[in-house]
Amino acid sequence: MGTRRPLSACGRRISIRSRSSGTTLDDVSRAAVDRIIRVDHAGEYGANLIYAGQMAVLGRTSVGPVIQKMWDQEKDHLKKFNELMVAFRNVVGFALGAGTALLGKEGAKTCTVAVEESIAHHYNNQIRTLMEEDPERHQELLQVIKQFRDEELDHHDLGLQHDAE
Repeated sequence: MGTRRPLSACGRRISIRSRSSGTTLDDVSRAAVDRIIRVDHAGEYGANLIYAGQMAVLGRTSVGPVIQKMWDQEKDHLKKFNELMVAFRNVVGFALGAGTALLGKEGAKTCTVAVEESIAHHYNNQIRTLMEEDPERHQELLQVIKQFRDEELDHHDLGLQHDAE
């Protein structure tokens, strides 16, 4: 069941829209839910690794069964947030792709250009951060991010070559 919009005095659903940004309450709710799922997923992922490390060292001691019980619960938490991450992103991503494709190839490629430009900007910020911190220490990660950034920029350029507006 989705988030319900507030009722007006006449009983109809209303949408609250900010005059300055055009953002609706539904947009804010979706953004908040996405952020919550991402943060909670990261926390559960980290907790899973912490318990794995504890079990590696203390699993055969008297506290091992207690750690195992907590780890089993964390595994369930992580499994659920994995499902939520996939489900949420699948719906949103597919809807964006299909919705822009319904506008025609120009709409689809305009979406591609916008998304890839945003991703490349995100990767460039990460590259700058890692280069400022310690490029030698982060050499492998930098190589991966640079390769992916370059491929995203290729997608961007292909979108422009294929009638993006």
